[in-house]
Amino acid sequence: METETCRPISKLASLAASIAFLFVFSSITSTEAYDSLDPNGNITIKWDIMQWTPDGYVAVVTMFNFQQYRHIQAPGWTLGWAWAKKEVIWSMVGAQTTEQGDCSKYKGNIPHCCKKDPTVVDLLPGTPYNMQIANCCKGGVINSWVQDPANAASSFQVSVGAAGTTNKTVRVPKNFTLKAPGPGYTCGLAKIVKPTKFTTQDGRRTTQALMTWNVTCTYSQFLSQKTPTCCVSLSSFYNDTIVNCPTCTCGCQNNITQPGSCVEGDSPYLASAVNGPGKSTFTPLVQCTSHMCPIRVHWHVKLNYKEYWRVKVTITNFNYRMNYTQWNLVVQHPNLDNLTTLFSFNYKSLTPYSSINDTAMLWGVKFYNDLLMEAGPYGNVQSELLFRKDQSTFTFDKGWAFPRRIYFNGDNCVMPPPDAYPWLPNASPHSLIPSSFPTMTFLVVLACVLL
Repeated sequence: METETCRPISKLASLAASIAFLFVFSSITSTEAYDSLDPNGNITIKWDIMQWTPDGYVAVVTMFNFQQYRHIQAPGWTLGWAWAKKEVIWSMVGAQTTEQGDCSKYKGNIPHCCKKDPTVVDLLPGTPYNMQIANCCKGGVINSWVQDPANAASSFQVSVGAAGTTNKTVRVPKNFTLKAPGPGYTCGLAKIVKPTKFTTQDGRRTTQALMTWNVTCTYSQFLSQKTPTCCVSLSSFYNDTIVNCPTCTCGCQNNITQPGSCVEGDSPYLASAVNGPGKSTFTPLVQCTSHMCPIRVHWHVKLNYKEYWRVKVTITNFNYRMNYTQWNLVVQHPNLDNLTTLFSFNYKSLTPYSSINDTAMLWGVKFYNDLLMEAGPYGNVQSELLFRKDQSTFTFDKGWAFPRRIYFNGDNCVMPPPDAYPWLPNASPHSLIPSSFPTMTFLVVLACVLL
């Protein structure tokens, strides 16, 4: 009888396992660059041909950051592509290629770059005016669309030779790559679109490009780094427990097998370690901690009032080699639709799905705390959030007061496991469901399958 009872269970278990297997592995490639909190976010590269030349054209290339909270920080973007034919770059304004390549066949005027696959970087601030165009020369830094829309684009001008001289003979480049500053972005094919139109400042005349194509690049944290870059710790006034970031969240401390992987905050060799190898490449040098993350976000449920409750948020930088300019934080919590007051941070509600208002973007006040300093006594920023209670949903029970997700500079931070959250004194996660219940269920199903 027991065997007969288990037969339908075994069939269902096998079917469920097959469906789960197909679902997981079929969704990996299609969702790795999808961000549910910013589903339409991308960087669009627009290539506008403004005039024809005897052997090619002059174009203005602009990168628009349409991501709400993800920006490109120092040392800035690096853009690459492969020419479709044997094009060369005669000159550039507002940017430069990192290598000239082999231009030995040219006499007299030497091209700026003869490589089949040029790599372009932005010029630095302070570049002479005759080498600038609008939206250039910011060291490759592009701010996010919500935080600073006026600086969410970067442009340069390029004069291309040995190319087509009409719309029918020009060939679009291929294999676009974007590093910001490292890997993480995947770019699609260049698509010819309607020519861009430009309106004069007085609004009385409109001109247009001779030809335009777009390239769309999307971000994937999975491609950007092998390990996480931030973590979240939790505490509350109603429980003495401080839930730290999970151990080895961003790597494990091991100065024996990997000397120099971290440095103690009170080490007498701190200055020499910070200025040692890796400084010029922005290689992280973190303070030795149990989690080894460059950034920790701490969420503390501070006070409870009759109609309100208060939270303190602290962002701590453990990276000795990085100042985070224009940092931002994205928080998902069901009570953000009743956020009443925010102290010393800027705030904007993000509603990727218009019917749900549970996500907010926070960032520093300009010239006050928009710069998160490197690890040390000044390497933190903090603020307090005051929420109005919604009596139909508000509770301190079962970890409701803690965020569902937190992003720092666009990267998802690792949260502690839910069963480790600070609980009310008269509640326990173990009293709600036995910790062995999933294991017992698995063993029963497994036994039935084997039978």
